[in-house]
Amino acid sequence: MSTNQTNKKRNKIVLAILAVILAVGGYFSYKFYSLYFSPNVTANEKYLYVKTGYVFEDLVTDLRHKDVLNDIGTFWEAAEKMNLQGALKSGKYRLKEGMNNRALINMLKAGNQEAVKLKFQNIRKIEGLASLLAKNLEPDSVAFMRLLDSAAYVEKFGFTTETVYTMFIPNTYEMYWSVSREEFFKKMNAEYLKFWNDERRKKAAALGLDPIKVTILASIVDAEALYDKEMPTIAGLYLNRLERGILLQADPTVIFANNDFTVKRVTGELLRVDSRYNTYKYAGLPPGPINMPSINAIDAVLNKEDNNYLYMCAKEDFSGYHNFAATVQEHNINAKKYREALNKRNIFR
Repeated sequence: MSTNQTNKKRNKIVLAILAVILAVGGYFSYKFYSLYFSPNVTANEKYLYVKTGYVFEDLVTDLRHKDVLNDIGTFWEAAEKMNLQGALKSGKYRLKEGMNNRALINMLKAGNQEAVKLKFQNIRKIEGLASLLAKNLEPDSVAFMRLLDSAAYVEKFGFTTETVYTMFIPNTYEMYWSVSREEFFKKMNAEYLKFWNDERRKKAAALGLDPIKVTILASIVDAEALYDKEMPTIAGLYLNRLERGILLQADPTVIFANNDFTVKRVTGELLRVDSRYNTYKYAGLPPGPINMPSINAIDAVLNKEDNNYLYMCAKEDFSGYHNFAATVQEHNINAKKYREALNKRNIFR
């Protein structure tokens, strides 16, 4: 065999080997790309919720049932190679369409979950708060209520089960979906202590009240006032009645006691309900708030208007404003006007 023939044969062998190497390399490169970098997350879900106590199999079940991934097999294999099983962290994770396995797994391992924004506003009862929390955080409403109904637990923070609702200051808060009930409670207590600074506490003390009592009164003021600018006037009126030992006779407390928030006219039968929240029967403040009062209502109590009013009645024009009076004679005139306006509109309850 000539030298040229030998060289040609050698070149063919080399080329064949190179072709095999390239083919194998191409296969493994494609395999590596598919495993880690190929887009795999669908547009079917905006968030992935990994519950506390989840194991890898639970996660895969959710991914499969919710059709989160195009290829569950590549995710499983990548997760095993990247040791996700032992590093899975609970949380609410934002999914992006086209996210690859590597990015998703790294996010879950690092616990890079998205914070939840919780806005407390216009929540009438503590059960409503528990429901709101359950819609936005991992624990359910029963779990939250169980803690809030625990006298032993809330006592650690200086509250009773009737006054604990005063701890929640209406605002917007950020926290993680996976926050525990205890962590949530501690955060809210820290916000409460921050809100009740020295200045607010001194104003409360000057009124002969503490933060809890201010908030209870503020809940009544908030329920009475349609317009914030009337709040200091209403607060001054109720503080006058408290100071003189006069029953508050606040209609919103009677509505709360009857647990019927459709009532527009508080009349005889409703007034007879035997409840500590019925301020027509029991003197002083009710044992707890009748809603979660706004910050404006709390500050309206702390900065109450100095007036001599003892009575108030909704204006007969149904504007949402009130007529205020210092004497029962004045009040009776105002009340008569309002009753007649109600009768004309056939509002008897």
